[in-house]
Amino acid sequence: MVSRMAEDPGNVTRYFCYMVRCGNGAFYTGWTTDPRRRVAEHNAGRGARYTRMHGQVALVYVEEVEDHVSALKREVQIKRLGHARKAALAEANPLPEAFAGEIGLREEGEA
Repeated sequence: MVSRMAEDPGNVTRYFCYMVRCGNGAFYTGWTTDPRRRVAEHNAGRGARYTRMHGQVALVYVEEVEDHVSALKREVQIKRLGHARKAALAEANPLPEAFAGEIGLREEGEA
């Protein structure tokens, strides 16, 4: 069986590990093929139960990874970090320009 990607090399699925900050300051980590869509789903109440219970979210970290397995492994690595280390990871890795100004909560001090 030939994969769809082999048939159409221009249609390659991209995988991302991401982290959002919830309205209560907690972090949620997950993986997706479309970070913008996923943040919108979280904010519309269609995301994970955790984010539905902890308020609106803002994208604070996104990392493109090689494949689905790599995304799952990276998600587990980040979830094992404590809150302070997650905050440091987000601060040390500003959002790529493609995701800057992404939907979600405003940063503190923004009008």
